[in-house]
Amino acid sequence: MDIGTITLLIVGSMAALLMLGVPLAFVSGAIAVVIAVAEFGPNALFVLSSRTADFLDSFALVAVPMFVIMASFMEKSGVAKDLYRAFHVWAGSLRGGVGVVTILVAVILGATTGIIGGEIVLLGLIALPQMLQLGYDKKLAIGIITAGGSLGTMIPPSIILIFYGLTAEVNISHLFLATLVPGLLLASFYAAYVLARCGLNPSLGPALSGPDAEMPLGEKLRLFRGVALPVAVAAGVLVSIYWGLASITESAALGAFGAGVAAWVRGTLSLDMIREVLIQALRTCGMVFWLVFGTNALIGVYNLIGGIGFASGLLGGVSENPAVILSVMVAVFLILGFFIDWIGILFLTMPIFLPVLTELGYDPVWFGIVFNLSMQIAYLTPPFGPACFYLQGAAPEGVGLQDIFAAQWPFIGLQIVALVIVVLWPELSLWLPRLVYG
Repeated sequence: MDIGTITLLIVGSMAALLMLGVPLAFVSGAIAVVIAVAEFGPNALFVLSSRTADFLDSFALVAVPMFVIMASFMEKSGVAKDLYRAFHVWAGSLRGGVGVVTILVAVILGATTGIIGGEIVLLGLIALPQMLQLGYDKKLAIGIITAGGSLGTMIPPSIILIFYGLTAEVNISHLFLATLVPGLLLASFYAAYVLARCGLNPSLGPALSGPDAEMPLGEKLRLFRGVALPVAVAAGVLVSIYWGLASITESAALGAFGAGVAAWVRGTLSLDMIREVLIQALRTCGMVFWLVFGTNALIGVYNLIGGIGFASGLLGGVSENPAVILSVMVAVFLILGFFIDWIGILFLTMPIFLPVLTELGYDPVWFGIVFNLSMQIAYLTPPFGPACFYLQGAAPEGVGLQDIFAAQWPFIGLQIVALVIVVLWPELSLWLPRLVYG
């Protein structure tokens, strides 16, 4: 059977199984096993296992559970609630101010977690009821939560960029610096949009009123006392990475330990919390690593039968214009984002795209930010839209899935604008890593 026919069979089988609701990890793993045995016999299974073992042998992967533990401590110790409360009272009489504060808190939480699921749930439980109670437009409030909560992957430390760095074999610290400016740019787009909408139509985002708006300055400042240490832990992690004081893994371990100490200082640390944190870390990492096993195995088999070369040649034959080829790659990211998670997209596309990208002379660090921005769009787009489903589980009564889907489109438009800017001006991502690392 020729490689083109096998490729069509793989794509068709994946589509059929995913539509039946089979998890991607088992879809890709099962297809890999079937092809390996059919083409090379049972002994090919040893090749699959060794390929997966080689990837998991990377020491940088230890950073993933450490960052998850750090995020879990921050979540369960009540930092998010206190942080939102501290910034919330500073919104004052600004129309749309509470919405902007929610985006700001999302950025800070992103720097402490790097995982969007927990961040969106936290904001859905804390900020969404508050905005709706203040009279915010339902769609605007929902969009602020899902779009702002998804910033966790654009603000370092980002789990996506750790896996991209391992796959593309580029420095993860460079990726963290490269994503910082685009991430803050995207957050500023959200804030400017909220302020513009509420400025033109004050009923969409009324100003803060009541006791919170009249709180004395001294009391407002005291609200930051409870979140100073956790925020300092997150800042310390990032500084240790950027200044080269510790590796990614060492910084993640220090962050996990520091978050635990911060919870103890806040008086919220307990054996039950530690058990819940460890269980959450096991569940999250177990899900991610199963996806790694399956997609890595499929790419390994596809490479053995010559599929990577076939797909790369097919991609290169689209056009001689590098910009057209890049546009096709981004389009593939966005289309796949309608149906599967980021880690599946990463492992299914990067072994094919990266050799072509290198040949065209594009910077793989910059391409990592392009991929990350594409995944921002994928987080919000129906029917998969994981951010929408995260919020659905935490939304108050009266907020349905249709409301959540309908609220995404203005923010998707802002994400597309940010993606186009980063594609047209690569230096926006690359100047900071070059400034720091040369």
